[in-house]
Amino acid sequence: MMEKAEGIIIKTINYGETNKVITLFTREHGKIGLMARGAKKAKSKLAAASQLLMYGQFLFKRGKGLGVLYQGEPILSFRSLKTDLNKMAYAAYIVEMLDKLTDSNIKNPYLFELLLQILSYIDEGVDPDVLTRIFEVKMLKTAGIEPELNACVHCGSNDGPFSFSMSSGGLICRRCSRNDQYVMPISQTSVKLLRLFKYFDLKRLGEVNLKKETKDELKHILSAYYDHYSGLNLKSKRFLDQLDAFEKNLASPKR
Repeated sequence: MMEKAEGIIIKTINYGETNKVITLFTREHGKIGLMARGAKKAKSKLAAASQLLMYGQFLFKRGKGLGVLYQGEPILSFRSLKTDLNKMAYAAYIVEMLDKLTDSNIKNPYLFELLLQILSYIDEGVDPDVLTRIFEVKMLKTAGIEPELNACVHCGSNDGPFSFSMSSGGLICRRCSRNDQYVMPISQTSVKLLRLFKYFDLKRLGEVNLKKETKDELKHILSAYYDHYSGLNLKSKRFLDQLDAFEKNLASPKR
């Protein structure tokens, strides 16, 4: 039976000389795998409809394994995102993380809206570094590794200032941190931002303007936490880190 769904392509794999296998994240069905036959041919009607980050309406038939893609009509092109290496690198990381942390055929309209909103903001020029940190925080629940961000993970105290305990999985107060050898320093600004990122509605995002030190600290904490608890090994993250290191080298004064 033919089905129609709104979706975003989050992964593409070349299959044979002319075909592609795509992973489509849909509002209606969650994540599904589809064969796009002939999509690598220049004149194929599926050539444009099977590109990474294509957001549109798709016509397909699902099967026990891979389904078959028949048609895709774009809704939004993300033109700015796709022509900017930096923006594209962040977007690739976001969709790879989503792919690794979700199972197929499980409907999740919230995650679909989150992905669409994040990609739209990146395309519009909102700071992709901050958007990526927001996405990472909101995906912690999906990954099943949410840290304690409301109080001390050991004693439940709400009295700061806090540090971050990687071994215990969350914030830790000054008293309890004396017995934790894996404690990491964290500014109270970052503590507030982690809590904000977890709870606030992304559609209500206003102007984003964080200090570089704060962005670097959030990235360090979240990267270490995902490395410790999730087991994710993302090619897109390695590329993003290399891009970041390259930009830092360009910006550093030459002796």
